[in-house]
Amino acid sequence: MPWRLLLTPAATGPWNMAIDEALLDRARATGEGVVRVYSWIRPTISLGRNQRARGAYDAARAAEAGLDVVRRITGGRALVHHREITYSVTSPVLDDDDLRASYVRINALLVDALGRLGVDVIVAGRTDRLPPPGSAPCFELPAEGELVCAGRKLVGSAQVRERGAWLQHGSILVHDDQHLLRHASTSGAIALSPAATLSEALGRDVAPPEFAAALFSAVRDSWDPAAHALDVAAVMSERVQALEGRYADPVWTWRE
Repeated sequence: MPWRLLLTPAATGPWNMAIDEALLDRARATGEGVVRVYSWIRPTISLGRNQRARGAYDAARAAEAGLDVVRRITGGRALVHHREITYSVTSPVLDDDDLRASYVRINALLVDALGRLGVDVIVAGRTDRLPPPGSAPCFELPAEGELVCAGRKLVGSAQVRERGAWLQHGSILVHDDQHLLRHASTSGAIALSPAATLSEALGRDVAPPEFAAALFSAVRDSWDPAAHALDVAAVMSERVQALEGRYADPVWTWRE
């Protein structure tokens, strides 16, 4: 399957989520996969698609703390996008492409890319300590199959499948800003375990273009030697504008 590569500049939560969903549509229509790297222009909490918002987080408290809030199309738990790098992978569903197989394949790609930067990561084994999805932040504890560094979670990912295509996106922490979730919590009391970070692992920061170069090289070496850049203008459409409006709508973000 042909793959395209996309690095987009820092943007708002609604725009970032709209582009990912537009790429999901594109995969369904073109049969091409896209690997994207992006970042966020403001500190933003993203909630999982079915995660409870009202009663757990408060819009006014988040705004007072300078935090935007957006709801993802994928599942999982809340996390803060700030000093981190986000990736997404969109693809049509292939005959032998079940959720676990694609998750394992993307993990292998991320391990390769992080290794090129000098970060030693492994895949977490099974644990019985995970809390229910609605009660804890994404980076509190690693689930089975997630990527950890020095025993702590480094990458948080989530996936959705709709009408013959799938999207997986995830956050790779450069610094640990997950404590900011407390500022938007209705109780202010969220238990947080320290997460792994690229800055700690490498002793320096990593910018999205540097990670994108490593990830895109891994795509060419492992998935598609002919993978080449996709112009973001090819994705922009009235559909993206409509999706951006939905992701900016408090009715979507703060639904139960």
